[in-house]
Amino acid sequence: MRCSRSPTRATPPDMTAPRLAAGMLVAALIRRTQAAGGHAMVLARGDATAGALLIQLAERGEAGALLERQLDRDGAYRWSAAGPENPDARADYLAKRRRTDPDLWILELDVADGQALIEEVTG
Repeated sequence: MRCSRSPTRATPPDMTAPRLAAGMLVAALIRRTQAAGGHAMVLARGDATAGALLIQLAERGEAGALLERQLDRDGAYRWSAAGPENPDARADYLAKRRRTDPDLWILELDVADGQALIEEVTG
């Protein structure tokens, strides 16, 4: 007896859904950081439409996590840890990433609970 069911296939992500342009997202993160009493600085300007985004978090001048916005299997953006944890090694890492991806945005946010702020803005 043959089984008439077709094999299960994963649904491809909806790549046609509208996405917020990278430049607009950076501007929103800067405004929200400033509204929360923090400071924001663009360390490297990338492509305004579709550039990748790395965020260096800090709190009161102390370096925190380095996060990268990445597209997951479902077509949604997620923030994940990137680069070395050692802040002294980050400058080399960021320079190397920038050389290989000139469209990359690098943003520094110095604000209390920066990760929650990022999630709030990018939801």
